[in-house]
Amino acid sequence: MKFIEFTVHTTTEGSELVSDIFWNYTNYGVTICDVNDIVALQNDKRTFWDYMDDDLTAVQDSDVLVKCFLPVDIADENIRSIVSDLNELSERARGSVRLGSLETGRREIDGDDWIDVWKKHFRPIHIGKIVVCPEWIPYEPQEGEQVVKLDSNMAFGTGEHETTSMCLELLQGAVKAGDTVIDVGCGSGILGIAAVKLGAKKAYLTDIDYVAVRSAEHNSELNGTADRTVIALSNLLDDAKIAGEVMTANITADILCALSESIPENLKEGGTLILSGIIESKLAQVVAAYESKGLALQKQLRKGEWFALLFKR
Repeated sequence: MKFIEFTVHTTTEGSELVSDIFWNYTNYGVTICDVNDIVALQNDKRTFWDYMDDDLTAVQDSDVLVKCFLPVDIADENIRSIVSDLNELSERARGSVRLGSLETGRREIDGDDWIDVWKKHFRPIHIGKIVVCPEWIPYEPQEGEQVVKLDSNMAFGTGEHETTSMCLELLQGAVKAGDTVIDVGCGSGILGIAAVKLGAKKAYLTDIDYVAVRSAEHNSELNGTADRTVIALSNLLDDAKIAGEVMTANITADILCALSESIPENLKEGGTLILSGIIESKLAQVVAAYESKGLALQKQLRKGEWFALLFKR
């Protein structure tokens, strides 16, 4: 199968924002090539190389390459959408986040073995008592651990991204046995599946992406949670009578603000709302949108350029 490798030149600060846009248009992988990752690993004193160029330690504003892989038949259309989203990001981030040149490039590659290469590097991820594990790797859980298995060709949501890992952290303190959990913008289904593993009696998952819905359905079957999950191709739940003790939405700040009118309708009194996908320049706007609906901010997490928020109703 042929792919278009589409590349954007950005900065360390902007790399996750660009990759977040990419994940809206591909299920075939996103890579970030950043020399600062190597420097950070070396500086944490746990990983060492026999040889590393001394010039690397002086790197501050190096060019970071973010790449995604698009099937040839839909590449042109998706690239136009990506470029439009990049222009919008540039306008929103002006003065608050350094994005670099955002110069783009493309080339055609033979991608038949891309998934195998990606699989080679994806390993179990430990987030509290949740272990996110690729389906092809046998893993024996330790006492108290809950394993969430994910397939090899999934929608956004592997636990590697800061926004997903923060949501998983907050979920573990929020979900109680017998709860109903609602996840808006479910991606791979990781949060809803994890909620069921943590004791939720039912998880309702929605997404506007057909590929994400298929992926979430497959992953729910894989984890043995299909009988306790309802997965729908939708912006929000069609049935406003369904209310959850816990709701999650890991999307983007602008969409979270737009949905602030609707999301609280499905949250029970005293319930917990977990939001992520928020950059610093949009943080106050998201907080204000949900506090105006009677929700109280209880907790805030930050990883890299991303924030997660926990509200109580």
